[in-house]
Amino acid sequence: MASKLFITKPLKDLMADSQDSSHALKRTLGPVNLTLLGIGAIIGAGLFVRTAAAAAEHAGPAVTISYIVAAIGCAFAGLCYAEFASSIPIAGSAYTYSYATLGEFVAWIIGWDLILEYAFGAATVAIAWSEYLNKLLGHWNMAIPFEWSHSPFEVSADGISGMINLPAILILFLITLLLIRGTQESAFVNGIIVVIKVSIVLLFIGFGWAYINPMNHTPMIPEATTIKSHLGSNINFGGIMGILGGAGVVFFAFIGFDAVSTAAQEAKNPARDMPIGILASLAVCTVLYILFSYVLTGIAPYTDFRIAGKEASVAYAILHYMPGFEWLALLITVAILAGFSSVILVMLLGQTRVFYSMSRDGLVPAIFSDVHTKFRTPYKSNIVFFLFVGTFAAFIPGSVTGDMTSIGTLFAFVLVCAGVWIMRVRNPDMVRGFKTPFVPLVPILGILVCAAMIFGLGLENWVRLGIWLFIGLIIYFAYSIKNSRLQKK
Repeated sequence: MASKLFITKPLKDLMADSQDSSHALKRTLGPVNLTLLGIGAIIGAGLFVRTAAAAAEHAGPAVTISYIVAAIGCAFAGLCYAEFASSIPIAGSAYTYSYATLGEFVAWIIGWDLILEYAFGAATVAIAWSEYLNKLLGHWNMAIPFEWSHSPFEVSADGISGMINLPAILILFLITLLLIRGTQESAFVNGIIVVIKVSIVLLFIGFGWAYINPMNHTPMIPEATTIKSHLGSNINFGGIMGILGGAGVVFFAFIGFDAVSTAAQEAKNPARDMPIGILASLAVCTVLYILFSYVLTGIAPYTDFRIAGKEASVAYAILHYMPGFEWLALLITVAILAGFSSVILVMLLGQTRVFYSMSRDGLVPAIFSDVHTKFRTPYKSNIVFFLFVGTFAAFIPGSVTGDMTSIGTLFAFVLVCAGVWIMRVRNPDMVRGFKTPFVPLVPILGILVCAAMIFGLGLENWVRLGIWLFIGLIIYFAYSIKNSRLQKK
């Protein structure tokens, strides 16, 4: 039984699948497209929302250091992703790499785990998009009625109960249509949004620098203590544990560069383009994040972000501490809407490509790998995930799923780092378009830093991850192992 669980998919089979013309995806993406795809996913909810949350509940002004820790972990993982993506240019990202190195059982766990990152993440961001749309409409004294922009589980201060979140469904529907139309068209729209987002971030850093109050950065690392989170649980604040906890929270802001690897089968020259797309998008965003977090915590005290400035924290800081820049607060809101849109786009793209690969392997039904005859996109999978994610976004309130998304992705990163090391030992002669330097040191450091961030997220999130993986195991043993193409061979 153990040998069946850990059977690996031969590289020749992986490459043969990518050449199957009836299921082939269209190769249209170059290095610039892939870099913008990564930046489009990275800069969004994480930067505009998670920065203030990490400062308020974990690290204080040291959230800047948390970003550096998270970036180091991502850099190690990114180097490992780059080797795999250039050597195994197949859709599916960490799932595909795990199948080739660690076996089918681990690959299933990763594929199931990635739903936390992509599908649930897309739903959560769609709910946030709905909230920020109402904030934008508020500038012109307009608003979507509460009952049509909130779930049935939410009640307004006036006692109005929500019914359905229509704006969240709308943005998911529009982006699904765009993804069905084609990856190249989606990448073009994403590129426009990236230019808007980066411009707004640079404006905030540039104008906000003059309003930094040094007292807000004193002390840079608050004394270690325990505080109550907004959910009522005890969490570590300040000190080393606060920085690690903050790194686990802001790690959500880096999720996206790994989504570039899900599009490996649509890259024109994967051996060259995938490493550029992954590492360049990560480098650009790391610099912007460190500067952004330093300016935000310098303008407003981190304690403001616990209550008064908890929602729309960036706009709050501008309106309360940067007089005369109300126009920038409006632009920030617009940029957040655009940012959320591109994050949803890349998350839905990543989710369908992971299930495309899992379907080709027989681990999930064949509907997820049906490719449109004209657009060469997995259109049925797009429709299924729109229904799944749309249902979640329409009828379930937006909760703090960021930590779950982070822990799921960190877990995937640990296995990718281990996979590169294992592959070097098992298959040293494999042709590699890009080679991770200093193996096994880089993979080991990647495993340790990502594991430290998982540790910083706390017991509550470990339990949630365990429950989610248990549900996945039931599905694997009830369906996937019986329908696996590799097991049938």
